[in-house]
Amino acid sequence: MDGDYVIGGVFSIHNYIHTVKHNYTTMPEPLRCTGSIDTRELRLSRAVVFAVEEINNSSKLLPGIRLGYQIHDSCASVVMAVHVAFQLSNGLDPVFYTGDNCSQSGTVMAVVGESGSTPSISMSRAIGPFNIPQVSHFATCACLSNKQEYPSFFRTIPSDQFQADALAKLVKHFGWTWVGAVRSDSDYGNNGMASFLDAAHKEGICVEYSESFYRTHPRTRIQRVADVIRRSTAMVVVAFAASGDMRILLEELSREPSPPRQWIGSEAWVSDPEMLRFTLCTGAIGFGIQQSVIPGLRDFLLDLPPTKVANSPVLTEFWEHAFNCRLEKSAATDERLCDGTEDITTLQSPYTDTSQLRITNMVYKAVYAIAHAIHNAVCQKTNSTTHCDKLTRIESKQVLAQLKKVNFSQNGYDVSFDANGDPVAKYELVNWQKSKSGSIELVTVGLYDASLPVGQEFHINKNLTWVEDSTQVPSSVCSDSCPPGTRKVLQKGKPICCYDCIPCPEGEISNATDSPDCFPCPKEFWPNAERNICFPKPVEFLSYNEVLGIILAAFSVGGACLAVITAAVFFRHRTSPIVRANNSELSFLLLFSLTLCFLCALTFIGTPSEWSCMLRHTAFGITFVLCISCVLGKTIVVLMAFKATLPGSNVMKWFGPPQQRMTVVSFTFIQVLICTIWLVLRPPFPMKNLTIYKERIILECALGSAVGFWAVLGYIGLLAVFCFVLAVLARKLPDNFNEAKLITFSMLIFCAVWITFIPAYVSSPGKFTVAVEIFAILASSFGLILCIFAPKCFIILFKPEKNTKKHLMNKNQY
Repeated sequence: MDGDYVIGGVFSIHNYIHTVKHNYTTMPEPLRCTGSIDTRELRLSRAVVFAVEEINNSSKLLPGIRLGYQIHDSCASVVMAVHVAFQLSNGLDPVFYTGDNCSQSGTVMAVVGESGSTPSISMSRAIGPFNIPQVSHFATCACLSNKQEYPSFFRTIPSDQFQADALAKLVKHFGWTWVGAVRSDSDYGNNGMASFLDAAHKEGICVEYSESFYRTHPRTRIQRVADVIRRSTAMVVVAFAASGDMRILLEELSREPSPPRQWIGSEAWVSDPEMLRFTLCTGAIGFGIQQSVIPGLRDFLLDLPPTKVANSPVLTEFWEHAFNCRLEKSAATDERLCDGTEDITTLQSPYTDTSQLRITNMVYKAVYAIAHAIHNAVCQKTNSTTHCDKLTRIESKQVLAQLKKVNFSQNGYDVSFDANGDPVAKYELVNWQKSKSGSIELVTVGLYDASLPVGQEFHINKNLTWVEDSTQVPSSVCSDSCPPGTRKVLQKGKPICCYDCIPCPEGEISNATDSPDCFPCPKEFWPNAERNICFPKPVEFLSYNEVLGIILAAFSVGGACLAVITAAVFFRHRTSPIVRANNSELSFLLLFSLTLCFLCALTFIGTPSEWSCMLRHTAFGITFVLCISCVLGKTIVVLMAFKATLPGSNVMKWFGPPQQRMTVVSFTFIQVLICTIWLVLRPPFPMKNLTIYKERIILECALGSAVGFWAVLGYIGLLAVFCFVLAVLARKLPDNFNEAKLITFSMLIFCAVWITFIPAYVSSPGKFTVAVEIFAILASSFGLILCIFAPKCFIILFKPEKNTKKHLMNKNQY
């Protein structure tokens, strides 16, 4: 239709181009389209006519100006699309002007189309140098956003970059990390899939395979892609393909059904009503352009009187194919003539289906965007009146400049373009669900708005149906998630989504699913059995509440009581010969020191504290020296007493009671001095031992100064050895109640205990170190009291007849 300003339109009304045979002897026949009509594309082309007529009838937009249009069929072919592009840019005037000034009046102001990305790229490169703006309704390749290569390209449909990001977020949202990928072998599929793979990689999604195909490829190529899908382990398949290509693949898969697959589709096919016949894709989800309502469009589409149909070859072809009749009688065919009873309102066809207008609205907005750009270029607003001069001759580059600035709302739909010629990206999340009648229908279950803040773009507001009509989200992972307590180890030669789950090493945990690393617990903590939580380590020390502590405490108290009872027996019989003959003063002092020795073992039991640590070692050292000093004194007394019986000997006057007391005090004072130096310089202190056991804490007393500790022990050992030597020398003295033998045995036990104590103390772990020390104290103390005092108590209590001076002076061996 002619007009003051003409808009071009290019649509893939047919899907194939007639193959031209060149014999180079005659002019080749003109290019022409073949195959059946794509009735959805026909509806899109008719939407251009509807929008133009609506604008021409408007009093607000381009008042007084009549728009025209010229719509072409590109046959979804690059060759035809380029041919049409040059035809539109060459001008529409039938007369060729040869003057100096070439008129631009016949050139189209802008072009709506093409539907495919690849033809759109070719068209943009052809008409771009002429500054003719191109506004596509369905070309979504992200590459077209490059203004360096396509400066005059605009579109009302979002770029595939947004859709690829949205698809990656969708896959991530449902926890799928192992997917397959198929794509159209075209600019649309290759660029869209490249964007998706890049976005998927950022989201941590792995792709098992990526296959390309095209509807004109040999069947063997399509079969190979279908076999890859059948053999794959990925449950989810992302398909970035054109509707025509996808139809070929699904037909191949239908011949030999593959295992159930969850299909994720790009907008081009997942929202195409014609694709809903493939039941193997039940549960498919993907993004579609938002549904819209265009008032009056359905009535316009159905308004096809016979005269209008007859005047249009395309409408004629559509009519004849839809009703299987011919408008004119032809001798070449026997088809019946159309008799006028055909009713288009009864026709079930994408042409008449306006229930889900998606891409149609993109065409509608494209026409209005061009009209607004022309309006801004030729119209002037004076006060409240808009005046447009249809005689104003404008060039397409003026429309191009104004198109960059358009920002309006039509039927509630906002239209504007960013610096790349792209609109604001908004999608509906669509799901293929079975209706009650058993047919598959498109159901909108959510929204995606790229203009919203990160993390808020995606919103699902309805329940989804999955593959095989399931309500459970299918799983598609290469490896199951690693639970807390394990870490991921990648499998050699496989993608990062394929891994093994290795338990955390000892002392380390992981508290998150799919943790790449384990981390150690703090020093005073230890993992639980599952190795996902750090618990405080149990604190261990020799306690009064445990069996070992109770037994040792009982022996300690028992030993002290035994010493007290022995002292009581000796005190009760202090005037008896056996008590008087064995230096009663040193015996009572020895029993007192033994009582302290038994009781000092109690300081080793219980929670170590600063005072208990200092007390336990010093009290042990001093009381034992006091004890050994008394034994040493008794041994010297025995030797001196024997020497005093020799004629002319005057030894006893040099080792009387005052000298004995001084000996005990002197030996004990030296130990007190050693302990004092130890406590002043580096005293023992409580500490938490974290090295002996990894899984628990040992509370113990650190020695502070190991030299001090071994000096205390060494001094005790020195006195014990000295005492032992003297006792050995006096063991055969011919005295009846000679204590030398008893002291020899006691010192033998004492030395044996403490010699074995040293390796046992060094090698015993944790609280058993303390137990060994207590055992040594108790064993040596019991050795002394039993060897020295038990025989005497036995005679005093059970053999009183031997507790006489006569028996004491008897030379017979005791």
